[in-house]
Amino acid sequence: MTTKIGFVGVGRMGANMARRLKDRGFAVTAIYDVYTEASASLARELGAKAVHTLAEVTAASDVIITVVTDDAAMRQIYMDGGDSLFEGAMGKLFINCATLSPGIHRDIEVAARLAGAATLEACMASSIPQAREGSLYLMCGGTPEAFERAKPVLAELGSTVRFIGAAGEAAKVKALVNMVMNINTAALAEGLGLGAALGLDLTMLREVFSQTGANSRVLATDGEDMQKRDHDCYFSASHAAKDSGIAAALGREQGLTLPLAEATTKQFEKMVALGLGELDKSGIAELTFPGRQSIAGTERATAL
Repeated sequence: MTTKIGFVGVGRMGANMARRLKDRGFAVTAIYDVYTEASASLARELGAKAVHTLAEVTAASDVIITVVTDDAAMRQIYMDGGDSLFEGAMGKLFINCATLSPGIHRDIEVAARLAGAATLEACMASSIPQAREGSLYLMCGGTPEAFERAKPVLAELGSTVRFIGAAGEAAKVKALVNMVMNINTAALAEGLGLGAALGLDLTMLREVFSQTGANSRVLATDGEDMQKRDHDCYFSASHAAKDSGIAAALGREQGLTLPLAEATTKQFEKMVALGLGELDKSGIAELTFPGRQSIAGTERATAL
């Protein structure tokens, strides 16, 4: 394959997406991350170049994939002046994969059009193993032309690649996906925490949950981890706080009252405030299980 791929943001997800595309024959040419050690290490592994400016990524690539933390980071790489991905961007395609607000995707699409480039949001509803094996669930927003152009790359990253609609529409869907997932995670932590307080066998309780109306996808992915306090990070609590906050803000914009979304946001924000933001979202159980609240944060190293 001759398509040259650049990456901006090579944390857990971005790095494994780059590895996947390299395995599938794409030329991964340029890698940029604010953590230069991460970009240098991955570049050595993949035979790519670790670059020091965003403009270098654009110059070395046909398609640029971004996986950044939040709206502010997105504006910084595209729109804050100075070094920018849009420098020399004529004819380039930018695929933006982070969970961000719908508004930032619309703004970036307008700016891309002025630069003679195209953008597509490709929101991911999966985790690290799926990024590595190319089985992500991808929800895409932008122009149909940008989507068609991105398909050869997206087909190697996702087992499901779904076009949702115009810029910002996929981000709305992703916000709701994560809102419901995070509410389920917080509810499961409370159910298992109460079960522990009542002296119930939690393995038995999880089995009963799985065969009744308490069943959920989160039960399968996080239930045992909550019980065993195994919070190795696949989807961080800090990301859960951000994503739940996006959905809660959308609800407020529509004049809706979403008490569960608001409460869940506050729970994950509490984890961040306690220094637990880099735990997996299953770590919310540290706030609900008896005997764990008093040690959350201050004795994390010994307790977890």
